Amino acid sequence: MDFFKLLGAGAKFDKKRFGEDITLFKPARRDTTNTVDVVDTVPKELDFFGDHSRQKPVSKIPASQLSGSASQYVQATNDHAPFENNEQVAAFLKRHRIKVTGSDIPHPIKTFTMLCKEHKYQPFVLRNLEKFGFKQPTPIQMQAIPVAIHRRDLIANAPTGSGKTLAFLLSILHQVHSEEKIGYRAVVVSPTRELATQIFDHLKNLTSGRKVRCCLLTKNSAMAQAQDPKMRQKYDILVTTPLRLVHAIQNKEADLSHVHSLVLDEADTLMEKGFLEQVDEIMAACTSSQLQISLFSATMPSSVEQMAKTIMKDPVRIIVGTQNAATELVDQQLVFVGQEEGKLLELRNMIHRGFKPPCLLFVQSIDRARDLFHELVFEGINVEVIHSERTQAQRNRIVQKFRTGELWVLICTELMARGIDFKGVNLVINYDFPQSTQSYIHRIGRTGRAGRPGKAITYFTKEDAPYLKTIVNVMRESGCQVPDWMLKLKNPQKKEKKKLKKTPLERDTISTVPKYDAKKQKHKQQIIEQSKAKKQRSQQ
Repeated sequence: MDFFKLLGAGAKFDKKRFGEDITLFKPARRDTTNTVDVVDTVPKELDFFGDHSRQKPVSKIPASQLSGSASQYVQATNDHAPFENNEQVAAFLKRHRIKVTGSDIPHPIKTFTMLCKEHKYQPFVLRNLEKFGFKQPTPIQMQAIPVAIHRRDLIANAPTGSGKTLAFLLSILHQVHSEEKIGYRAVVVSPTRELATQIFDHLKNLTSGRKVRCCLLTKNSAMAQAQDPKMRQKYDILVTTPLRLVHAIQNKEADLSHVHSLVLDEADTLMEKGFLEQVDEIMAACTSSQLQISLFSATMPSSVEQMAKTIMKDPVRIIVGTQNAATELVDQQLVFVGQEEGKLLELRNMIHRGFKPPCLLFVQSIDRARDLFHELVFEGINVEVIHSERTQAQRNRIVQKFRTGELWVLICTELMARGIDFKGVNLVINYDFPQSTQSYIHRIGRTGRAGRPGKAITYFTKEDAPYLKTIVNVMRESGCQVPDWMLKLKNPQKKEKKKLKKTPLERDTISTVPKYDAKKQKHKQQIIEQSKAKKQRSQQ
């Protein structure tokens, strides 16, 4: 310790400048005003002292302003009394901004303790919830869990970071508690391997100390099951991606005939053309007459809902907050950069002014992700790039480094836009304008999670201007301040929105080189590649 004191002799720490960081490790003073305690847990990404289980009250928020995902951090109350009438239920739902439609809707829960008392949950579930810091259910959990327990098909729409994963996992655990070894009884399908892995990790935490057999279906586990078919009978819950599960079904490596609960996470993506055929095949393999289907997402277009209702039986629809809106905890900004090269200049200016990492940078294609990485790698910041063409081992390593704070900036495509939970992300930058409202909501949803504030900046050029109103509408619905001139913009036509969603705008190469020189250099490179190709053909 004397040695460290010597090293730090004469050094001064600017507490005013780093005040926000100090509050993460130092409890604030208690206040006796009309407020509620907000409990904060130091995230793993910032837990340098290995004490992330310690909870500290860091701030006070007026009860009237507390809504959405922030309610997860309110200290649990002693109100375990059941609802006495429908008027109490209506007032409770209104207070938590929950809208429910459907027939014969079960009453919501007030606390996790009510799961054991009213719905006969196993005691280990409550113990694990307390162990991992879940004190109070979020609005989506309050209503979605009772609906699923009553075996009702469900369409759930709640903001990013509002606790949807825990909602459907707790619903599944209520159904999978017997010791019978009859094979898979619940299946969770997500669009990406990273999201499936994250769901599986949460599931392992919830089932800690209990013999609930969970399986993450990957290439390696599929090969193991193919070699030893008896392994199929050892699992109760399956977490996987659509294509991997379809391969397992076709090769008779997965039997879904006993599945009673099917959850589609990020359902709007899974119901699109790229995944729809695979989802159809999965549903066809779930032959049980007692099959319950649940769809969860932060965005649920009306077309997806109409399609979903054709395969569901009398579904209950839950909306938390405003439908297809971002969380109110994210400060959203639009920045006009003129032409394409203005984006890189604005980004470099921000880096030189100083920013608070970690930060996610979203671009529209893999090529642009690589180009931006090459431009930023020499800026003196820890930056990496992740996309679908990188190997699974590389992607896992990059995600882990970003979680632990080794990386400051992560450049990514839509691969990382959905579901991935980075609690420490302070800033999201849409380097390329999002192709749809859904894409925008999911991108900026990587920050402002679990009750923490965040910031999202979207760059736009002259070419993006016709589609600007789609983002302005989301900002307005989320409570952000928007200039009057933006509110007067015209909404793009449906044909234009469909075209943009299908095909992104053509953009100049990411470079600070003048546009003429960049095009000339690109043309020269094409000539070199063509000559190489001719030479190879002549040699063959």
